[in-house]
Amino acid sequence: MAGTRRKPGRLGPYVEGYRARLFELGYTHGTVRGLLKDLGRLGRWLAESGSEASELNAELIQAFIASRQGQGARRVLTPRSFGPLLNYLRESGVLGADAMTPRSPLDDLIAQYQTWMATARDLAPMTVLRYERVARRFLAERVGPNGELAVKNLTGTDVASFLLREFGRLSVGSAKGRVAELRSMLRFLHLQGVTATPLAGAVPPVAGWHDTQIPATMNSADIERLLDSCDRSSEVGARDYAILMLLARLGLRSVEVANLELEDLDWRAGEVVVQGKTRRQDRLPLPADAGEALVAHLSRRVPQRTRRVFLTVKAPLRPIPPAVVGEVVGRACKRAGLPEVGAHRLRHALATEMLRKGASIVDISQVLRHRDLGTTAVYAKVDLARLREVALPWPGAAR
Repeated sequence: MAGTRRKPGRLGPYVEGYRARLFELGYTHGTVRGLLKDLGRLGRWLAESGSEASELNAELIQAFIASRQGQGARRVLTPRSFGPLLNYLRESGVLGADAMTPRSPLDDLIAQYQTWMATARDLAPMTVLRYERVARRFLAERVGPNGELAVKNLTGTDVASFLLREFGRLSVGSAKGRVAELRSMLRFLHLQGVTATPLAGAVPPVAGWHDTQIPATMNSADIERLLDSCDRSSEVGARDYAILMLLARLGLRSVEVANLELEDLDWRAGEVVVQGKTRRQDRLPLPADAGEALVAHLSRRVPQRTRRVFLTVKAPLRPIPPAVVGEVVGRACKRAGLPEVGAHRLRHALATEMLRKGASIVDISQVLRHRDLGTTAVYAKVDLARLREVALPWPGAAR
């Protein structure tokens, strides 16, 4: 076996498939050699302890690590060291989906909450993920030293204290979202009988006038500086350039870029299918320059089992989360010498540029895929030239 001179014990049947999977995930030859050595050591230990590969669980991994430490091994192993191997064994059907995940009361409650959101409320997967993160952060504060979950005696004071800490680092818009996320979890806890008091009503609303600000935007010159900052001759630069083109030319949201799949690109029709909010699908024209950027990226991308268009560039290769889209924009801003902005700023910039070129609010609404025209109407505020034409003179100004 390449990577070790000794037999891999109980894990011998999985060596070649594991090696191929590691290279597919983008690991280097040196890293693959080291991971195969770990496989061999674990496989031999399983044979010595009389255990089978299908019996692998958190306790066995910890026992193996303790055995290595007892033998004075220099290299410190952790359960995370075996993440790639365990993922491969799950994919191969050797292990169950939760074989290596010791579940806590918090994990069980979160799993029930996820199921409730997906079934009872029919929320989109990304919404479920966002709500789950807030619930886990809130409930983690109720976990005792032995892992027990103290939720039954929740009070309005607990809820208010959590929100005050959250509001200290959030904008008004994000704070309103946090309130909705927390109310959802508290409603679930009461419906499931976990809490006796319906605390969802104890969550205070967030004060803030709607649409009182002019949307932040960027001019077209700055957008071009962002695009020009990408080294399109490199794999990372080609990927980042394609992401920026979709944001700048189509006004896509971060989650829409991250979720884009190969089947969503209709090359013959010159269109892209966008998986938007609330499972909505829209077909948009794919501009030639954005299409060329996607082709350049895909020609460099390592073939993968996943159908997602954009992947991470470091092993293990996997689909990017929406947060990476924002990181791509942030890095481009630094390279271009511009103030750092979020990915949504490019969406605002597209709307502003369309308005400057004479597009109507209805046209902009269709491109941005707003369900409510009132959402798009906020962009009328940035058309200062037209606003001056309709503005009434200030009383007494002519005196």
